[in-house]
Amino acid sequence: MKDFLQRKNIVISAKRYGIDALGAMAQGLFCSLLIGTIIKTLGQQLGLAFLVDMGGFATAMSAPAMAVAIGYALQAPPLVLFSLAAVGQAANAMGGAGGPLAVLFIAILAAEVGKAVSKETKVDLLVTPFVTIFTGVVLSYLIAPPIGKVADSFGTLINQTTMLQPFWMGITVSVLVGIALTLPISSAAICHTLSLVGLAGGAAVAGCCAQMVGFAVMSFRENRWGGLVSQGLGTSMLQMGNIVKNPRIWIPPTLASAITGPIATCLFRLEMNGDPINSGMGTCGLCGQIGVWTGWLAPSEAAVTKVGAVAVSPTALHWIGLLLICFILPAVLSVIFCEILRKIGWIKEGDLTLPQ
Repeated sequence: MKDFLQRKNIVISAKRYGIDALGAMAQGLFCSLLIGTIIKTLGQQLGLAFLVDMGGFATAMSAPAMAVAIGYALQAPPLVLFSLAAVGQAANAMGGAGGPLAVLFIAILAAEVGKAVSKETKVDLLVTPFVTIFTGVVLSYLIAPPIGKVADSFGTLINQTTMLQPFWMGITVSVLVGIALTLPISSAAICHTLSLVGLAGGAAVAGCCAQMVGFAVMSFRENRWGGLVSQGLGTSMLQMGNIVKNPRIWIPPTLASAITGPIATCLFRLEMNGDPINSGMGTCGLCGQIGVWTGWLAPSEAAVTKVGAVAVSPTALHWIGLLLICFILPAVLSVIFCEILRKIGWIKEGDLTLPQ
C-alpha cells in the first residue's frame, strides 16, 4: 500500500491537505468569487452593465474554480483535475451555506480516488473522469448537507455571540481571523464558509487589516514602497518565511488586531454586511472596505438572513471609523509595538525583509 500511494503521489499529511489544498482553494476563490465581486461592484457603481455581467460570470464559477485549484495543489493528473469542476459544483450546491467547506473535503477525497485509478486501465479516458465525478457527487449527496449545517450553525453562533459579547468576541474574532490571513490558509474561505457578517464581520475585517497594514508599514524601512504595496494591498502571507525564522515579528500586528477588534465592535459598531468573503480579505484589493461600503448601501443576503441587516446612509462617523480601524490604527499601533521590540532586541534589522 505504501508503494502504491507513493507511485500515485497520494501524500496523506496535514501540510498537503491543511496548507497546500486550503491555500490553493483560497486562490481559486480569489480568482472567481472575489475578483468577480470587485468587478461587479465596480460595474454597479459606474453603471456599466458589461462589468456587472462579467463579475456575475466570475462569481458563478467559484465552486469549480475552488475544486480545480485543490486538485492542482494535490498534483492531480489532467483527467482528474478537469473532472473536479463538476465535483466542486455538486459539493457547493449541496453544502448550502457551508459550500466552500464541503468543496474542500469532497474535492480532496475525489481527487485522491481519481489519482488512485488514473492510468490503471486501458480506457483511462472513460474510467478516470467517471470515478472522480461519481465519487465526488456521491459524497456530495452524503456529507455536503451535514457539513453545510454544521458550518452554518457555527457561523450563526459566532455572529450572535459577537452581538451579545462585542468586547471579548471582538478581540477573539479579530485576532484569530487576522492570524488565519497571514498563515498559508484562507481567511477569506473561512469567513465565506461561516458567513461572518455584521459585527463579527467587522471584527474580522479589523484583524485582517491589522496584519496587512501592520506588516506593510512596520517593514517599510526594509522593503520600501514595493513591500508596502505588496503587503498592504496584496497579502501579509509574504512574511510567513520570516515569521518561521523569528516568530516575534508577528507580535506587533497581532497586538494591534487585539486592540482594533473591540474598538470596531464596541466603539464604532463597525459592521461588514457585504458578501461574507470580504470579512476575511482585509485591505487586499481594498475588498474588506468595499464589503463594508456595499453592506451599508445594500446588505448581502447572508447579512440580512444572519443578523437582520438593513441599508443605511453612511455618516461621517461611519467613514471615520472605517479609516481608523482599517488603516490608521493598524499602522500606528504596529509601528509602536515594533519599535519597542526592536529596542529590546526581539526584532533585528533584516528580520522583516521580504525575499526578492
